[in-house]
Amino acid sequence: MGLGGCIILIAVGAILTFATDWDMQGVNLDLVGVIFMIVGLIGVATFSSIARRRRVVMPPTTPVVEERPHSRDGYNNGYGA
Repeated sequence: MGLGGCIILIAVGAILTFATDWDMQGVNLDLVGVIFMIVGLIGVATFSSIARRRRVVMPPTTPVVEERPHSRDGYNNGYGA
């Protein structure tokens, strides 16, 4: 379950708990909503923990220095260096 699924669980749980007044025999919708919100919060915490571990910080790379080719006598292509 991704982050979006966890947020949807939290939203549905909040709607069931705070915004409805339905009566179903044998089902306590307030409790179901609270359970959805708790599962959503656990999912968000787990997702953020895994995402933090996956983030890899690369060390700065060393710059590449290109050197000019040197001739035998200190001159480059017949001209001064």
